[in-house]
Amino acid sequence: MNLPPITLTGHAQKEAWRNKVLPPVERLGTEVWSIPVPFPGNPMRYTLSYLLLGDGDAVLIDPGWDSDAGLEHLAAGVRQAGLGLTDLTGIVATHFHSDHLGMAARLRKASGAWVALGDKEVRRLSAAGDPDLVLQNDREELTFWGVPADRLAEVAMDHLHLAHLRNLADPDLRLTDGSLVPAQGLNLQVVITPGHSPGHICLVDESHGLIFSGDHVLPRISPHIALELPGPANPLADYYESLDLIGFEDEMEVCPAHEYRFSGMHRRVAQLIEHNRERSAEVLRVLEAHRPDTVWDIARHLTWSRGWESLQAFSLRLAVSETASHVVYLRSQGHDIDVPVTEPRPAVLR
Repeated sequence: MNLPPITLTGHAQKEAWRNKVLPPVERLGTEVWSIPVPFPGNPMRYTLSYLLLGDGDAVLIDPGWDSDAGLEHLAAGVRQAGLGLTDLTGIVATHFHSDHLGMAARLRKASGAWVALGDKEVRRLSAAGDPDLVLQNDREELTFWGVPADRLAEVAMDHLHLAHLRNLADPDLRLTDGSLVPAQGLNLQVVITPGHSPGHICLVDESHGLIFSGDHVLPRISPHIALELPGPANPLADYYESLDLIGFEDEMEVCPAHEYRFSGMHRRVAQLIEHNRERSAEVLRVLEAHRPDTVWDIARHLTWSRGWESLQAFSLRLAVSETASHVVYLRSQGHDIDVPVTEPRPAVLR
């Protein structure tokens, strides 16, 4: 299907993306600033944080990956808006991933700002959680999906990864669907948009004609929709439903957490739905042609942008968990698929 393209609005951001450099700090309106924060060692390269200024309140959306260099970039961007980091009064993370929530704990300590997440969002490991149990469950899950023993250490989580997750900020506030971010002079409405994570949120600022989409809708790539055990039973179905919630119009400017700004949310949502439908159709073709026994066997026969052999470590993990989410979704649509995907797990999410 030949779907209409989106309309580019972040021209400087797109140029920076092409040149593989950080985009500039930009003023999107009298009270909204876009500030890039480096995301080291990752193909996404940076997180786009957004600073919104109200009546005595200053709220930062998605502060980015925690690093000294990132903090310097963030502080410089906030200075361009005429403030210091200590002037922040609120921090909203669209979801519990390190490239979004990572800097929040450090900023809260420096400023006293509250930290907020959606009320449906979960963390993989709480302060009271048993890391050994989490790692054991993770390896069992990957083995169940058919990850070969000689690739397991490469794909599975380790203690260093869990220590990093444990250090991420716990929220002071939980934001419910349809509520407003509690800041004077701002009109940010919360929309719960699960899929990329269990409790991902988008923020709609009708007064400025802006939608802060986090990772839910990006201009160029399809967000990763993973099956995690334990976790939501059918994350891809959740994603489709929440795309319908946010794809309500085409005129507002979309401010994603990666890549560049655009308008045409309705058009982009249609593209994302079509992309994922085609991916599910490819999974069915692989099942018919190769009769795979495991999720791993399905994944290695699918089309990947740089080829299956190029996938390593975290990228390989994402590929397998994304494939599992398509299998679960297809089963929910009535397809008879014998490949094992889920089995009972202890509840370790908090």
